[in-house]
Amino acid sequence: MSWDEQFADRYEEWSAHMTADIPFYVDLALEADGPLVELAVGSGRVAIPVALATGRKVIGIDSSPAMLKKAREGAAEAGVKLDLRDGDIRDLALDKPAALIYCPFRALLHLPTWADRRRTFERVAASLKPDGRFAWNAFAFDHRVAANLDGEHQDKPLPHSIRYAVGDNRIDLTLDDGGKNSLWWATKNEWLGLIDVAGLKLEALYGGFAGEPIDDESREYVFVTRRGAGSTARLRRVL
Repeated sequence: MSWDEQFADRYEEWSAHMTADIPFYVDLALEADGPLVELAVGSGRVAIPVALATGRKVIGIDSSPAMLKKAREGAAEAGVKLDLRDGDIRDLALDKPAALIYCPFRALLHLPTWADRRRTFERVAASLKPDGRFAWNAFAFDHRVAANLDGEHQDKPLPHSIRYAVGDNRIDLTLDDGGKNSLWWATKNEWLGLIDVAGLKLEALYGGFAGEPIDDESREYVFVTRRGAGSTARLRRVL
């Protein structure tokens, strides 16, 4: 079973510290004139507040049936409608072009290879309206943090151990009960390269959700990009 399936019932504990991103993505949704799409929607932690704030349906895509079940339950409790779809974000296909596609909580880091990310970015670009936005956040790798955490066991938010595989740009998080999750970090220039090959344009890059500028000590990348009006998004075959 995947990490998501094993810890879905305790996802609220794992994600409880991440709250600053919600108003950021809500503000982007309020500015969007058209369909709203969340990649890796999970439990609906962000999608439900977006739907509440906008009064509009959010399309949510995830590959975890357990997390989608949580999202359905949360949406029903909140009294909002989510169009939840079981799918792979690398194969994103929409009935109508979106005004906003966003991917919160560093979920793009679950894609292990450049090819996986390139394919996702190109599918996103092809799924946006002209001038539509794509936004996401990801941590900036910090060697000092890695040195302190590598091999450590932590009890919060759930009992787990951490291992850094530096040669593969990978972090393995293993729950005490055996569930495992891996993240593959990327540099700022790698993200900028993905934006370029997908035919998107960088609108903003922040060091935090309050619009902090990027500097040498920034530990979070918050990207906002656009598909240029009148441009044709590039979609290539990824081998």
